Amino acid sequence: MRPRIAIDAMGGDEGARVMVAGAALARHRHAGFQFLFVGDEAQIREALKDHPNLSAASDILHAPDVVSGDDKPGQALRGSKTTSMGMAVNAVKTGEVSAAVSAGNTGALMAIAKLALRTMPGIDRPALSALLPTMKETDVVMLDLGANTECNSRNLVQFAVMGAAYSRIMHGFDRPRVKLLNIGTEEAKGTGTIQEAAATLKGAGGLHMDFLGFTEADKISTGEVDVIVTDGFSGNVALKALEGTARFVTDLLKRSFLSSLRSKIGFLISRPATEMLRDQLDPNNHNGAVFLGLNGVVVKSHGSADAKGVANAVEVAARLVEDSILERISEDLKKISETSPVAEVAK
Repeated sequence: MRPRIAIDAMGGDEGARVMVAGAALARHRHAGFQFLFVGDEAQIREALKDHPNLSAASDILHAPDVVSGDDKPGQALRGSKTTSMGMAVNAVKTGEVSAAVSAGNTGALMAIAKLALRTMPGIDRPALSALLPTMKETDVVMLDLGANTECNSRNLVQFAVMGAAYSRIMHGFDRPRVKLLNIGTEEAKGTGTIQEAAATLKGAGGLHMDFLGFTEADKISTGEVDVIVTDGFSGNVALKALEGTARFVTDLLKRSFLSSLRSKIGFLISRPATEMLRDQLDPNNHNGAVFLGLNGVVVKSHGSADAKGVANAVEVAARLVEDSILERISEDLKKISETSPVAEVAK
């Protein structure tokens, strides 16, 4: 199916200019993409002047209000009928578009999307998932990254099913390798909740994944696993630690290369390697977190993303639509027999 994607044009640090530029870049790469830009019509039309080829593939839906970064989820919900974020998500609900992309307030987007789209049958809670860079050629899918601070074993099993479906689409794996994030790899390690989830996944049949037990946080970036499952509290802490470490490494390298003339010469010699490192750690190249488990596709872009980052988020949304992420998750849940431990988990 040819994806038509709603863009919350007012979300993000720079608003319509960058959101429109990102959509233009995505359409340059994929000529079939269609867009519905939601937000201040005057600003959107002004931004579209720089991308005439995008105008023919785009419609505008004027939204008089905007969800600010400081708005609480409750505030965002109350005003969702007139905000660009709320109207973009509602367009998914009505079937006017196939997916929505926003770079706005994460908590507000989750609240609006969950209320408008509801969770899929067999899923108790939606999870925030993203692709994180690894030492291997493919990224690792990690979830939950902050949508659910407290989770039971049933939630973790459902996250594993959703994460595996996501990995199958993004990387083409038949049976993604799945592990639970834990404080150790030994079978006896971890809380009762993690132990219960592991036992359920080990005993399940018919799932499109290979459950391989536990992994620790220092192995997230090694590429030894395709999907890492955890609760939103631990996942968000791990994500922020990874982002902070990446900034630390790049800043340290920059400072070291500027410390002396010899270091500057060394930088010139090693520039290809440092450029590769910078590209690998650039969050714009991995932009596009997904709210999995909803009856619709909603993708969260970094608020500070540039046009390249927004384009990547748009492409993630389109890929999930084209490869039927909702149907894949539903099929995986249905394949769990009613006598399987996971069947009780999915009810």
